[in-house]
Order: sequence, then structure tokens, then C-alpha cells
Amino acid sequence: MRLSLPPFKSMTIAVAIALACMASGCAIGPQYQTPSAPISQTYKESGAWISATPSDAQERGAWWTVLNDSQLNQLMSAVDVSNQNIAAAYAAYKQARALVDQQRSALFPVVSLTGSGGRSASTSNTANNVQLSIGSTWEPDVWGRLGRSVDGASASAQASAADLAAARLSVQGELAVNYFSLRQTDAQRKLLADTITGYQRVLQITQNRYAAGIAVKTDVLQAQTQLANAQADAVGLERSRAQLEHAIAVLIGKAPGDFTLAPANWQPTVLTIPPGMPSTLLQRRPDIAAAERRVAAANEQIGIAQSAFFPNLGLNASYGTSASNVADLFSVPTSVWSLGLSAAQTVFNAGATNAKVASAQAAYDEVVARYRQTVLAAFQQVEDQLAATRVLAQQEELRQQASKAANEAQKQMQNRYQAGQVSYTEVVTAQATALSAQRALVQLQADRQVATVSLIQALGGGWRVGR
Repeated sequence: MRLSLPPFKSMTIAVAIALACMASGCAIGPQYQTPSAPISQTYKESGAWISATPSDAQERGAWWTVLNDSQLNQLMSAVDVSNQNIAAAYAAYKQARALVDQQRSALFPVVSLTGSGGRSASTSNTANNVQLSIGSTWEPDVWGRLGRSVDGASASAQASAADLAAARLSVQGELAVNYFSLRQTDAQRKLLADTITGYQRVLQITQNRYAAGIAVKTDVLQAQTQLANAQADAVGLERSRAQLEHAIAVLIGKAPGDFTLAPANWQPTVLTIPPGMPSTLLQRRPDIAAAERRVAAANEQIGIAQSAFFPNLGLNASYGTSASNVADLFSVPTSVWSLGLSAAQTVFNAGATNAKVASAQAAYDEVVARYRQTVLAAFQQVEDQLAATRVLAQQEELRQQASKAANEAQKQMQNRYQAGQVSYTEVVTAQATALSAQRALVQLQADRQVATVSLIQALGGGWRVGR
């Protein structure tokens, strides 16, 4: 259904309707409120905390610099520049920002300029005709549909910004874990190299004892077996290190064939996270921020769907002139202008509008549930990593004790074997136990570093002292 009114009267009525509705806030649909989420009052693993509110724009800080590892700092600096997952997330964010501008442009009039020219001829006459007209159309945002479209696009752009932050934090964490794992592999290789040197020395002693008739052939065979197994383990570490090096190359945007990370001494430094860490760090989890912003965007879609129950209003105006040649376009008195108001209302669509509103409401309920699940998962991850850091710290003390005792036992067994007091089987057992204890200690130290990185990720990133 369309209504036609005299030009001046229609313009007056349209402007009055638009201004009155905009001034009184005629936006159709629910007012957005941040949905509630199941929130505990304390950490089960460590102290009290406060309710989380997304604030993903806060600076997370270069947390990895505390480790004083120049190589790691250099690799991290390449992540923002060259990592393709971050590049994709940034492109998605730019696309979302462009969509905001696109939606906002609908709030303003569209002005168009058209021109045409023609020549006609008959047996008695030839005539030229040149026309020029300018027109404008505008849809007043009477029911708030266009404004809600802008707000929804803005919320989606904010969610994309949070996705970008989450992608960056994820890549930083993955790079740190791979780097620590590679350095831990270097430490394992050095440990095995030292062990192999010791096994070779023991094998020589055993062969000398066998040649002197003091030891039996099985002692030599056991020593050879022990040495070969250690050498095989060392070769196996080459594969693990190569895979970690390839993974780091991809994370910093390089082809694995063009990247090499030289072996270096490993410092099993673990960041100390104080028990009184500000709980506001939870507010900086970008995935929570993204989930909450998507709830806001879904809420705007409900209002947009509900606005279909009301008529669409439009204003249009045009001015045109025509002449027989271009020079006379602006001098001849013949011109045509028009002003108008249009209104369109769907009378019957078999419940399609109701279905769209119901669909928008269901979509909103879905993203609310996903938001709450994201919050719960975040709390779980923090609790998991708090427990992991606490337990691993206790385990490291025990592993150090075990390694120290195993090394001492190995030395004593070797001395007693040379004195003829024990069989070589006992020496082999002591050697295997000592090596296993040393490797377990190195692995545990790496696990502590990984758990700390995971806790930083769970808390939304790094922090600064005194914040």
C-alpha cells in the first residue's frame, strides 16, 4: 500500500513524523543488557576474584620479555608482522569496520545526478533534446531499523577486534610453547650426549675388564646395549626438534626450508605469578569480549526483525530542466521539480514477519548460551592452570631429589662394580634409573613453563607489575 499526498504537505508530514519519532526514541525492539553468567565468588585453586567484564582493549604487555630470552623476543616480534592467522583475523576486522561504514551510510540521503541527450528527425523537422536532473531519496529512521543495523554492525566489528586479539594471543602462546619445547629438546640432547660419553667410558672399562679375564662377555654386551639405546634416543630427538623448528617457522610466516634455529642453552625459567594477582585480568579475555559483543549484535537483529511490523517511509525530491542544447539548460524557464512521501506496509505475508522475529530471538538465545559457556570455559581453564602450576612446582622439588639420589646411586654402583662387589646388571639398572630421573626432571621443568604460558593465556594475556 502506498500513499500519495501533495508535495509540500507530504514533505511537512514526513519531516514531522521523522523528527517526532527520533526525538521520542521510537526504536523498535528490546533494549540491550549484558546477559548474566554463572559466576563463582572465589577461585577454588587460588583466592578471591571479582565478576568478569569484557575489556579486551586493555594492553596485555609483552609478558615473554620477563624471561630475558633475546631469541624468543625476536621471534615474537615477527608474529604480528608475518603470521597468516593474525593477518586473516586483521582482514576480517577491517571487513567488519567497512560494514559499519556501509550501514551508517544508509542514515543519510542518496543524491543522484542524471543527464541525457538525444536528436530526433522527421521529414519536416529535426530537433535536439538535452535533459539534466538531480534527485534525492531518504528513508527516515523512524522505527530505529537503520540505527540498529549500525549498532549491530558496530558490535560485530568489536567482536572481530576481540577475535583479532584472541588470534594474536593464541599464536603468541603457541610460539612460546613450541620454543620452550625446542629448547627443552636441546637440553635433552645435551643430557644424552653427556650420558653417551659416560656410557662409552664404561663400555671401555668393561671391555678392558673382559680382556683381563675379570668380567664376563655378558657385561660387555649389556654395556653395548645400554650405549646403543642411548644413541637411538638421541637420534629420535632430532626428529622432534626438526618438527618443532618447522612449526616455529610457520608461526612467524616463513617456509620451514628457509628457517633455522641454532641450538642454545636452555634456561628453565618459570614466571612467578603471585597469589594476589589482580582478578581483573579475567576481564581481558578476548574470547569473552567477542562472545558478549555477538550477543549485542544478535539483540539488534531482534529489533530489525520487529521493525517489519511497521510501514517503511521514504522522502524523495527531484529537480530537472531540459533544452534543445547544453548552453540553454540553465537559462530556459522550463524546469520540473517534485517532492514526495511514500509509505509501504506489508498487509499479508503468511506469518513470515513473525517467523523472522522468532528466528532472531532464537539466534539471540543461542549466542547468550555460547557466551555463558565461554565464561564457564574460561573459569575452568584458569582453575586448571592454577592447579597445574601449583602441582608441578611441588613435583619439581621431588624430581630434583630423585635425580640427585639416582646419580649418586649410579656412581656408587660403578665404583662397586670396578671393585668386583656387584654384577654389571646392577650397574645397568642404576644407569637407566639415573638417566630416566634426569630426563623426567628436564621434562617437568618444561611442563612448568608451558603451564605458566597456558595460565597467562587463560587470564587473557600478560600484565605489568603494579597494575
